[in-house]
Amino acid sequence: MNKLDHINEFKALLAHYQMSAEAQQVLASVRLVLLLAPSSGGRNTIIRELVKTGTFHFIVSDTTRKKRVNDGVLEQNGVEYWFRSEEDVLSDLKAGRYIEAEVIHGQQVSGMNVAELEKVQHEHRVAINEVDYGGIHYFVRHKPDTLPIMVLPPSFEEWMRRMKKRGTMTPEDFKHRLQTAEIIFELAEKRDYFKFIVNDDLEHAVQQVIALERGEVNETSQVAARHLARLLKQQTTDLLATL
Repeated sequence: MNKLDHINEFKALLAHYQMSAEAQQVLASVRLVLLLAPSSGGRNTIIRELVKTGTFHFIVSDTTRKKRVNDGVLEQNGVEYWFRSEEDVLSDLKAGRYIEAEVIHGQQVSGMNVAELEKVQHEHRVAINEVDYGGIHYFVRHKPDTLPIMVLPPSFEEWMRRMKKRGTMTPEDFKHRLQTAEIIFELAEKRDYFKFIVNDDLEHAVQQVIALERGEVNETSQVAARHLARLLKQQTTDLLATL
């Protein structure tokens, strides 16, 4: 069980947190792509393929939680996360070296450290990461040239197939994932800063991200994707009503 010995100090710092001027300058200087997707949307697989191209650098977040064993393999420092002590994270928070950070489930603090963006700056690559629906607006507000991409499944039926393929999940977990997806799809209508890709095929999805990062936007495809997001939201709402 993870726990925070300094949870009150973390909450107090984060309640009025401001990144340093240096961190703001670094953030402003890099190209940043953030992928948002419903459960089983495939964003992590897409990111892995983009990193292989050599153009993108995956931003590894800091966390205070302990390493976990996933599929029999212990997590590695610098791969899934940078696993850091509470004291080190507190020190960097006080110095304003986090772009963003949050207390998660009252058990851990995780966030994006400016050190990762400094690597991107040095390598002249594009920073890329996944983001949850609650965090996307923070980045757009603090870095208006952020490229927020919503990853959509090609259809509701295919999305359900992919979700079930992931393995056994409890009815409660399935419902929770649908509820989160409903919020994500709703954002497609509420926030016009999103660009969209449809993950119908991995190679095609990767190429769509590359094109958007280059500024190559197919407006017809974007309109069709927004329509798909509305359809997916309605189908998700209808399914939730039966659960």
